[in-house]
Amino acid sequence: MGYLADFSYLFFPSYCAGCGYALYKNENTLCLKCLIALPRAGIHDFPGNKLEKIFWGRAHLESVSAFLYMPRHGMAHRLMHELKYRNNPELGVHLGKLFGLELSDSVRMNSFDAIIPVPLHPKKFQKRGYNQSACIAQGIAESLGSIVILDNLCRRTDTATQTKKSRYQRWENVSDIFAVERPEELAGKRLLLIDDVITTGSTIEGCAEVLKNIPGVILSVAALAIPVH
Repeated sequence: MGYLADFSYLFFPSYCAGCGYALYKNENTLCLKCLIALPRAGIHDFPGNKLEKIFWGRAHLESVSAFLYMPRHGMAHRLMHELKYRNNPELGVHLGKLFGLELSDSVRMNSFDAIIPVPLHPKKFQKRGYNQSACIAQGIAESLGSIVILDNLCRRTDTATQTKKSRYQRWENVSDIFAVERPEELAGKRLLLIDDVITTGSTIEGCAEVLKNIPGVILSVAALAIPVH
């Protein structure tokens, strides 16, 4: 079996999602060089960090964090493009696992009853074939020993792209489009809401608006990346 794997790797090598070079047999999704070079944010245990400030006065959240800083032309930006537009859900799971390992060492964000990804509308899911936030959530859950709930928080309306919208337009674009199907299943739970990228925070705010009405819910948020300029 090992010989067959070696033979297959010789003719069908895997490539690093970060730099595009062939991976060695002991590397997974990212080469060692790119893995070391990931622009990790490391803000999990800093109350009042730059992400949490985005939501002050807008949503009641226990904590907010992100895995990577994402400059416009940096590695994190390439990875996000690969994840969302080049049919690479495995990348999301792998990055989620790495993120989850960091969170497992965090003081504030290491234990959750359930992890919930920001949902895609069924039309967009059908077109892409997967929800990138769900892939990230799956990886985080594996590292934290938690569960992922995919079918409770739902998106009722397909919204236009958020690109090039003002902050108010983005909020207006997601206002009242999320719903919780079975709130009783989430009552009293400590939840982690997952998004791929947080920019203005309007999508998270829309999700938090419906989750806050469930008795006893304590909500935190984690994103794979946060843009930096």
